[in-house]
Amino acid sequence: MAATVLSHFGSQLAQALNATSDKLFPQSVATVYVPVGYAPTYWESKWLQLFDGSEYPAVTLAFVLFIWHEFVFFGRFFPYFVMDQFPYFKKYKIQDTKENDSAAYWKCVKYVILCQLFLQLPMLMLFHPVATSMGMKFLEVPFPSISTVVFSCVFCLIVEDAFHYWVHRAMHYGALYKYVHKMHHEYSAPFGIAAEYAHPIEVLVLGQGFFLGPAILLAAGVDVHVITMAWWMGLRLFETVDVHCGYDFPWSVHNWMPFWGGSDFHDYHHMAFVSNFSSSFRWWDWMFGTDAKYNAWKARTKAEKAENAKKVQ
Repeated sequence: MAATVLSHFGSQLAQALNATSDKLFPQSVATVYVPVGYAPTYWESKWLQLFDGSEYPAVTLAFVLFIWHEFVFFGRFFPYFVMDQFPYFKKYKIQDTKENDSAAYWKCVKYVILCQLFLQLPMLMLFHPVATSMGMKFLEVPFPSISTVVFSCVFCLIVEDAFHYWVHRAMHYGALYKYVHKMHHEYSAPFGIAAEYAHPIEVLVLGQGFFLGPAILLAAGVDVHVITMAWWMGLRLFETVDVHCGYDFPWSVHNWMPFWGGSDFHDYHHMAFVSNFSSSFRWWDWMFGTDAKYNAWKARTKAEKAENAKKVQ
């Protein structure tokens, strides 16, 4: 009896989901645009084959981008996870006296995965109709040139950083901090996956900065392709996991590119709950003096290390 009821319920649920998907994502065979006489490259052919015969290209694209997101996000985190298992790497930890216990660690991992499945994936479902309506290319080849993709990604990084600075700074005031942003600061000594440990409202609001750069480029007539967005997504994920990793190495980017934020810069924000509001670069904090406490802390730490070194000698 119970099996019959469950079977009937499952059937009704499937029908409801199919009806909903038909309304949100009308069935349509993916249309490929290849110029007459043009022979797609190997990677262009592979891209087009992903959507060959797809009746719901918007849904297919959402899952392709989601898989790419997971690959980059967890792939970038994995080396730091391995380092956490070996005491040798502790000398590179920024906050070497703070440890996240197993319960706190897995609480973060479980929440982030749930957020990715039930918030970010649905958001990606809406990406195709919105992006193509704005003129973004999807199944058109050839892809944009490498120089165009690089320019687009750098431009998007700069725009997102500006957006992030002001919105993030606003989130440190009043109710926005108490009820929204405070959740992200549960981990005062962050680790890679904590990059996406945030309140759903914060995910939705700060996430708009990711799309702002591409929207400006499209409005300016720049050749923006979904492939460009995939590379931009990979770059942003690589960067945000890196700044939350909790490690600072001699070869870290900020050591040879002074205006780059990096883990050292952002880790202080989690440690002190103030200053350093930018996501990628240091110039906004420098221009508005919101890095003053960080600079004072760095100078004090450097002096203490020098004093300790003298005592050892």
